[in-house]
Amino acid sequence: MPPTEEVITEENLRNLLQTKEHPKHYIGFEISGKLHLGNFLLSGYKVNDFAKAGVDTCIYLADWHSIINNKLGGNWENILRAAKYYEEAFKFLCPNARIELGSDLYHHNDEYWKDIIRFSKNLTLSRVSRCLTIMGRSETDILDFSQYLYPPMQGVDVKYLGEDLPHGGMDQRKVHVLARETYPKMGWEKPVAVHHHLLAGLSEPVKATSDDKLDQVIASKMSKSKPWTAIFIHDTAEEITDKIMKAWCPEKSVAQNPVVEILKYIIFHEKDVFILERKAKYGGELEFQSYDDFEKDYLSSEIHPMDLKMNIAREINEIVKPYREHFEKPANKKLLSVYDEAQITR
Repeated sequence: MPPTEEVITEENLRNLLQTKEHPKHYIGFEISGKLHLGNFLLSGYKVNDFAKAGVDTCIYLADWHSIINNKLGGNWENILRAAKYYEEAFKFLCPNARIELGSDLYHHNDEYWKDIIRFSKNLTLSRVSRCLTIMGRSETDILDFSQYLYPPMQGVDVKYLGEDLPHGGMDQRKVHVLARETYPKMGWEKPVAVHHHLLAGLSEPVKATSDDKLDQVIASKMSKSKPWTAIFIHDTAEEITDKIMKAWCPEKSVAQNPVVEILKYIIFHEKDVFILERKAKYGGELEFQSYDDFEKDYLSSEIHPMDLKMNIAREINEIVKPYREHFEKPANKKLLSVYDEAQITR
């Protein structure tokens, strides 16, 4: 069920749950810009689903990976400061998850670095290159050498952080497949990979450089480096309304429709009923018990995009409000000061 989009494989997951009472899970985050509906709420929902099921959940704040990928201008100090903000946010959303920092895992950890070499001995440069999309790069990009270390590091992170259930957005599937291919060669148990949906950005879909469907989804996802495509957890009611009213929302179409995706993956996760308010002359109020019921009406032109947008803006403001208020507290607001000085980079 949403937001889960893929399990590799369901049979492996079934066997895991039958043999381990508390499997180990992890999801990793690069430390960069402010958190938004996609990288925060959608990811956090899945973490909480795992925690409710008795899984040992871990949220990994990947500061070394962030340096490698030039986040926040590649500035160590700013990344560590921003990590404190990420930690506070995820503690608030996912109180049952462990939160770990990359520096703590890697510092004086000889076995980890030995395993990086062992893991890498099973890879070719071309195989690593095919995984570069996990960091928002492509095989044709001009990269520094450290960026080629990113996939094997993330592959080994699985073993040390969540050996049973590595989890991420669909953009992370290539490295999880890499781990599943490589672990048996090293005598390690093959992990079960779980991937959630990537929430679409608010702008018109971007055409990917390839015809691959997943590449298209990745190119159009909500992104903090493109703030006009994202609804941040700090946005005011006015900012949320303005962004959604300007959002791409084709009539009678749910495919790559970001406003509809927000309803499906965010609002219906928070609520059992969606009430669409509108004036009587436009058809009056509608109540939907499920996303499928809504979709039927939207595809049949029962709902105009502008009416949908106004109602989505109202609902999202209510969902974002607790997080916005949490970071308006003086102690937490200080954590955001790094973004007054740091450059948000892709």
